[in-house]
Amino acid sequence: MKSNNNRLRACVAAMSAAAALAAALPLQAQTANAPIPASSTPEYRLGAGDVVRITVYQNPDLTLETRVSETGVVSYPLIGQVRLGGQSISAAERAIADGLRNGNFVKQPQVTIAVLQVRGNQANVLGQVNRPGRYPLEVAEMRLTDLLAMAGGTAVSGGDVIIVTGSRNGRPFRAEVDVPTIFSANSNTEDILIQNGDVIWVERQPTVYIYGEVQRPGPMRLERGMTLMQALATGGGLTQRGTEKGIRVHRRSVDGKTEIITPTMDDRMKDGDVIYVRESLF
Repeated sequence: MKSNNNRLRACVAAMSAAAALAAALPLQAQTANAPIPASSTPEYRLGAGDVVRITVYQNPDLTLETRVSETGVVSYPLIGQVRLGGQSISAAERAIADGLRNGNFVKQPQVTIAVLQVRGNQANVLGQVNRPGRYPLEVAEMRLTDLLAMAGGTAVSGGDVIIVTGSRNGRPFRAEVDVPTIFSANSNTEDILIQNGDVIWVERQPTVYIYGEVQRPGPMRLERGMTLMQALATGGGLTQRGTEKGIRVHRRSVDGKTEIITPTMDDRMKDGDVIYVRESLF
């Protein structure tokens, strides 16, 4: 009997020591094997004009293809008007299921909604893109670069600056995005989240014009930081009769007047500059 009591005391002491050790462990160690909740991904929200197919498991007579009205509602059999506009797909499925269940039409309805055509959430892409037009926002988190890809990308005549206008939280919204900086290593530029009704405008590329005694006169794309020497090189360089001493740049000032500048080879060119290379007198 005495030995059994000793064993019992030893077991109690061991359990107490294990509990104390567990309490002393850091919280991270205790929860290391705990399941990690899945991150919630925003769902597409139905909008006016969207065409949807609603099905109820094992109830084919309740299958319906319909369009969300301008007021955001659909007319569904047995339960009548249901507001789906502005709701996520899962919330819209629950709304119909609740209507069927509360009306005692289906005991345990399993509702599925498939979006056949996106018409309620759209954005316009205009300016210097290959396929300008109105595009549906088919996913909940469509970014500026996604929409540009749908529009075929920036055209040859398109610049790097894109203007996004719309509304956020009931207030007018406008942002200028320098697209190449989105992909640079140390960029702070955000790939803007596009919302319903946004307008994306792709600016024309900045251009300089060169004429006179150069090999290839005409307009050319103004690259970032382009100097006069680089512009001349892009134009094929001077002809045999051209001279660097006779180069003039016609530049429009802020007040709209044109001024004539005698630049150096390292001077940077600006959008709209007209470079004129004169003929050598000797």
